[in-house]
Amino acid sequence: MKTSVLSGAVLLFSAVLISAGGTAPVAGQEAPDTTAERRVTVLNPAIATKLVERVPLAPRTPSLEGKTLYLVDLQWGGPEAAYSVFEEMRDWFARNIPSVKIEIRRSAGGPFGDDAGLRKEILASGAAGAVIGIGG
Repeated sequence: MKTSVLSGAVLLFSAVLISAGGTAPVAGQEAPDTTAERRVTVLNPAIATKLVERVPLAPRTPSLEGKTLYLVDLQWGGPEAAYSVFEEMRDWFARNIPSVKIEIRRSAGGPFGDDAGLRKEILASGAAGAVIGIGG
């Protein structure tokens, strides 16, 4: 037991010496400047001096009675992750506001892509709104 602890201590000490990066400079000599080798370029996370143009939110629909509402699953967490949540929402509308037509769709672009076909479908249908997101 003592031998293995002693061997481990010797190995650890050797690793520390090796990682220390050599020996200290001799008295009277300056250490070489290695800062140029270690410099890194970073991006400044501060905002730009000019703010982007603000666009107001769309006006609120006074009522959903008789309207179409799209529920778009972005497939975050897999193709079945949000579907159960959207199905519950559809069932709620069927019980509480049955005149609302609910369309559940999956985005082919996934959570980070675009689905131009689905966007065109929603615009062409004249839907009152779309809930786009994830669930679960």
